[in-house]
Amino acid sequence: MFVQHPLFRWVSKLSPVQLILVFYFLAVIVSTIILALPVGHLDGVHIPFIDVLFTAVSAMSVTGLSSINIAESFNSIGIILLAFILQLGAVGVMAIGTFIWLLLGKKIGLKERRLIMTDQNQTTFEGMVRLIKQIVFVLFTIEFIGFIILGTYFLQYFPTASEAYLHGFFQTISATTNGGFDITGQSLIPFKDDYFVQFINMLLIIFGAIGYPVLVELKEFMFARTDNRRNMRFSLFTKVTTFTFFSLIFVGAVFIALLDIGNFFNDKSWHEILFYSLFQSVTTRSGGLATMDVSLLTEPNHLFMSFLMFIGASPSSAGGGIRTTTFALVVIFIITYARGGNSIRLFRREVHDEDLLKAVTVTLMAFIFVFFSILIISIMEPFSLSQILFEVTSAFGTVGLSLGITDELTALSKVILMILMFIGRVGIITFLFMFKNNKKSGKYHYPKERIIIG
Repeated sequence: MFVQHPLFRWVSKLSPVQLILVFYFLAVIVSTIILALPVGHLDGVHIPFIDVLFTAVSAMSVTGLSSINIAESFNSIGIILLAFILQLGAVGVMAIGTFIWLLLGKKIGLKERRLIMTDQNQTTFEGMVRLIKQIVFVLFTIEFIGFIILGTYFLQYFPTASEAYLHGFFQTISATTNGGFDITGQSLIPFKDDYFVQFINMLLIIFGAIGYPVLVELKEFMFARTDNRRNMRFSLFTKVTTFTFFSLIFVGAVFIALLDIGNFFNDKSWHEILFYSLFQSVTTRSGGLATMDVSLLTEPNHLFMSFLMFIGASPSSAGGGIRTTTFALVVIFIITYARGGNSIRLFRREVHDEDLLKAVTVTLMAFIFVFFSILIISIMEPFSLSQILFEVTSAFGTVGLSLGITDELTALSKVILMILMFIGRVGIITFLFMFKNNKKSGKYHYPKERIIIG
């Protein structure tokens, strides 16, 4: 019987985390096959397998790093297929699967809810199906509005309506999913003087990176009755995420401008400096789109942007990195410990010790992953350390910005970046739990002894 098949028995023994990773792995395989289909390629274009795989992983992890020029490789069919993969990667395999399951009128069981909880980085079963419905509704609504606005606006840039709306469609998907891919061949550099296009793209990137639970809470607040709105309270997650997210954007824009005020921004007007620095700060949250050639910035700016990309977006979003809440908890923990405190308090709430432990673990493991990736790639590649650091943090943060070395990397270096993109998308905690021992620990404890630290 099918139930007795060895493969089925093996799958049934997997934990929710392991199943999620298997689903993403299968999604990458399917995406690779789809992008390898000649029907999606321009005439006479042949894409090597390693580059097809790299593009598929980059799209599924909504990173945007690419070893090929999308505009010179894919036709309209290929572009639409790539947009579909970006959408799947942004919302999550389980979220899309659940939505389709609900459309078919199927019941979502306990096991499916556990998978959704894991995929969306949630801590409880409560309201999982409702959350998925809300996420899909909010995200699709934002994308539809963005598509109409950009598609219509692009009529002045492109000769035909079909071309304008195709660019509007893909640009909206790429920005909202924080995918970072482009079909202009130059990212958003052709629109470096068009502040309207930049503003809409920044909004879409923020919507995709700030965290789906934040968008859901904001939607419920906006559409609540006036009397109910007064009694509504935003969650601690939403407060910490929003404050940290926009603080990083503001501080990032200021430092990006200051670090290049005597170089790239030397001959620029105040509004050019404002939009250049602001857009680059927003896109380091996980967007990957750019209105300038970032390789023209100074090396200190590259290092600073690498730091921003290492932090990445917020949890339960389309972005990667250690996440904004992780960064906030670690910083506040250091300040609290230095002042002699023993508990973290935020917005009149105390943070769970388990959440703090997760934040420290994620930060430490991220440093280890990034360090050894840089070490290995620097041994094999002739590029400078700052170029490799920028590429590695861009992959881990699923950002997609590059100093132009991606297509020149060896196959092994691309494999390392693919692993980083995958870990950045699923999250370090999810990745580590793949190796979790499900056996119950004993009820006994060994004697405790102090260790000298520092």
